[in-house]
Amino acid sequence: MNVHILLVDDHAIVREGLKSLIANQPGMEVIGEASDGLSAVESAVTLKPDIVIMEVMLKFLNGIEATRKILAADPRIKVLCLSRHTDKRSVVQMIRAGASGFIGKTSNFEELLQAIKFIIDGGVYLSPGISGFLVDEIRGQKDLEKDSAYSILTDREREVLQQISEGLTTKEIASSMHVSCKTVETYRKQIMGKVGIHSIAGLTKYAVQQGLSTLSDIID
Repeated sequence: MNVHILLVDDHAIVREGLKSLIANQPGMEVIGEASDGLSAVESAVTLKPDIVIMEVMLKFLNGIEATRKILAADPRIKVLCLSRHTDKRSVVQMIRAGASGFIGKTSNFEELLQAIKFIIDGGVYLSPGISGFLVDEIRGQKDLEKDSAYSILTDREREVLQQISEGLTTKEIASSMHVSCKTVETYRKQIMGKVGIHSIAGLTKYAVQQGLSTLSDIID
């Protein structure tokens, strides 16, 4: 039986490259692709892949939140994070969201195959350089979560914050989340109250600093 794979990455060339390489592997088949977090969730729910290969930084809904939604909809799906963002926050939050593995894009294809097979067999795979982050977290050497968006805000509030930071209007956010404009406005007020920031520019900067927004790729 083939391992059915959903590829999620914001760069088409990455998806095409992975699809081409995986096509040569017996017992593996790419059954779908997605370029942003919202379409990743929709595709996973519809296609029901065995494993999703997921980037962290995605438009509209980042990989962490997308992973959480996918696994809430179908816990049988496995998520392997393949990302250029291997900072401690991203690693810890992806694992907390339910991902079964995390490797960096500097890894070679052989390691990716090893990770896929390990995860499909029920294991959890972390690149050697990444596993130390979780050891530090377990030991409590640093309080990564104190005052972070992941401890202060709810899942839905983080989703709204990311879309605000990416320039979506209230109407566009309401449409993507299938809620009313009034509900989005309520979320925005709640976010501002919790983080103590009362401007869109300030919220955008905060989202970037917290690693929620794809703008982190272009804003220092």
